[in-house]
Amino acid sequence: MVVFVLTACPVGLRGHLTQWLLEISAGVFVGKVSRRVRERLWEKVKELAGPGRALMVYSTRGEQGLSFEVHDHHWEAVDLDGLTLIKRPAAKGGTAKRPPGWSKASKRRRFGR
Repeated sequence: MVVFVLTACPVGLRGHLTQWLLEISAGVFVGKVSRRVRERLWEKVKELAGPGRALMVYSTRGEQGLSFEVHDHHWEAVDLDGLTLIKRPAAKGGTAKRPPGWSKASKRRRFGR
């Protein structure tokens, strides 16, 4: 089983994938193909993606039962003791800044009495 998720990719790439897979939602393709076909489809996706992003999830043997590849995505796949996880980049600037002083709810409770 293989799943492709495309974001902001050219229409021609979507048309190419529909020759092999079913498009179950906009930019989401699902199907069952051989390893060779899956690898060639992934190469074609990376070649034709242009400014878009792509994600491929496929079934494998192992603890998770699946693996995935990412292309031009701000999230990245990271191997952690045999488990593949997705690493999200940290927000720029660290933690969100809170306004100084008490919250509105706290002020209402304190001065509403």
